[in-house]
Amino acid sequence: MYKQLFALAMSFFSAAQVMAEPVKGAVTDNGCPAALNFSVRALGEDKPVNLCETYKGKVVIIVNTASKCGFTPQFEGLEKLYSTYKDRGLVVLGFPSNDFAGQDPGSEQEIKDFCELTYGVKFPMFEKTHAAKANASPIYQTLGEMAGEFPSWNFHKYVLNTKGELIGSFSSFVTPQSDKLIKLLEANLPQK
Repeated sequence: MYKQLFALAMSFFSAAQVMAEPVKGAVTDNGCPAALNFSVRALGEDKPVNLCETYKGKVVIIVNTASKCGFTPQFEGLEKLYSTYKDRGLVVLGFPSNDFAGQDPGSEQEIKDFCELTYGVKFPMFEKTHAAKANASPIYQTLGEMAGEFPSWNFHKYVLNTKGELIGSFSSFVTPQSDKLIKLLEANLPQK
């Protein structure tokens, strides 16, 4: 527990990291950027979604979520970002995780119902995953290595540009409506 609290406190000091230059991951044989080269199940469903085929060419926010966290109200802000910018090419991808203080213990169906009924979440949500460095799932291992930092708590946000390059890494303390995040999105989304 102390280790998690220390990591959370440290994340406060490195709250936002906008990359000076986009961080390019390897491009796979199929031409897919490494950060999107995954097939994952949609939350509460059996069918896998190929992230590259579905979201390549979009600005992507990947966020580890939790239903019972002090940052849980960020679902509302993430949904607002998604609804505001989706027509310009933004997608938010949510990955529930129970890694930090067991704050998402429910089944996938319970999490899905909570997100939709409590916060009106319409952005894509995917299978429960591990975001913490010690047991990171392949997508979080890739993002953590690209950013040089792994989530230290719930609602860490990684931002990819339309080429699938990492352009930002934001801790839980950076809200979806923060100036830094909005400016980064505005600079990378196609203009109306």
